[in-house]
Amino acid sequence: MVLTEEMMDAIEKNLVFVATVSKEGVPNVVPIGFARPLDEKSILIADNYMNKTIKNLEDNHKLSLIVQDAKSLPYQFKGTVKIFKSGEYFDQVVDWAQNVMSELEPKSAILFTVEDIYSVKPGPEAGKKIA
Repeated sequence: MVLTEEMMDAIEKNLVFVATVSKEGVPNVVPIGFARPLDEKSILIADNYMNKTIKNLEDNHKLSLIVQDAKSLPYQFKGTVKIFKSGEYFDQVVDWAQNVMSELEPKSAILFTVEDIYSVKPGPEAGKKIA
């Protein structure tokens, strides 16, 4: 899976919505302000206030993400996460979050590896896997 420059730019500049599911099958969707692509396959997400989301990801490492402005970037990204409570990714998240809001204290860093990309553009291509 390869994120284009357009996709990476939109993810970093927009609010994103992250969907997870609990081990009981209960869905959860939350807006996230701290998501930043690291390369063409991975997105770093800061866990500043996640409760249900992080619990869901600990039980089920699957995640789906869409940008707020889906009209201009009509894609859904699906993949797998790894959670870091210390180390390089965690340190990056802490520096990044505290540079934006000094009072933030991230609890973890979520490394999201994009495995599939789907269209969410209205019309006959909606839901089609594009990469």
